[in-house]
Amino acid sequence: MKWVRHMADYSQKEKELEREHLEKLVKEEDRSIKPMKEFESPEDLYHELIASVRKYHPSADISLIEKAYHEGQTRKSGEPYIVHPLCVAIILAELELDKETIAAGLLHDVLEDTVMTADEIKEEFSEEVLLLVDGVTKLRHLHLADNSHNHDQKDRSAERLEMQAENLRKMFLAMAKDIRVILIKLADRLHNMRTLKYQSKEAQIRIARETQEIYCPIAQRLGISKIKIELDDLSLKYLEPEAYYDLVRQIDQRKSVRDDYVQSLVEEVRAHIKAAGIVAEIEGRAKHFFSIYKKMVNQDKTLDQIYDLFAIRIIVD
Repeated sequence: MKWVRHMADYSQKEKELEREHLEKLVKEEDRSIKPMKEFESPEDLYHELIASVRKYHPSADISLIEKAYHEGQTRKSGEPYIVHPLCVAIILAELELDKETIAAGLLHDVLEDTVMTADEIKEEFSEEVLLLVDGVTKLRHLHLADNSHNHDQKDRSAERLEMQAENLRKMFLAMAKDIRVILIKLADRLHNMRTLKYQSKEAQIRIARETQEIYCPIAQRLGISKIKIELDDLSLKYLEPEAYYDLVRQIDQRKSVRDDYVQSLVEEVRAHIKAAGIVAEIEGRAKHFFSIYKKMVNQDKTLDQIYDLFAIRIIVD
């Protein structure tokens, strides 16, 4: 009996180690939005935020961002407040947004999670920052109803779910008087999805489904592929974990061959573009996991039968 228990523990440990390896692979593959390290100190995150802003706006006055960083250091519960807002602000900086949006990203949930008031935000920052923060706060109460437990009416529930999701997407876009409110909300959801493993299983499924039904389509409509791709993959990871990890494992086994092939395609295209006298930036990448999975399901094919696993982007002046 002890031997059986030992073997079971060992098997579980092997699975955990394999998942850690696969998680590392996914992070290496997805370079669209720079991921933050776990358990980084607020000071390190703040310096990373400022460095990111300086890259695309060297002369920016960061006093507004600096002031927002020093506000609301604890939640009503007394727990540290600033780490999540800092990560949201870093995502916004990766999208090269203005200082008002980044400040609002740092303050996006102070109205509900701290003792700070709307009047204080307006007085200490600006009416513009308040409107952004207030917009995000209002969107916070829009959620997708969970009818997944009703298996007897699965088809009707799916139809109702899509109708409700579309209504919510319209409400999101209608309620946000400034498009930057939506961008902050997308950044907020992206960081929540990155840290979803700390939630209960039920919460993981509920939040991932809401992300897939509401946030991914909105990111697609706005043309923010950097965020949509990662939200798609993270949703798949929690909604279809077996399919997700099996796909990652299969792709990992072909990684070196795939990378060499993509690079050879890029070099060939670059040669033709240069010969034509065109100045262009050329880069190649593998299709993201959700895109491949969707194609496999829709076309009822295995990974071996999917041929367009790569994409080449050509950007000309």
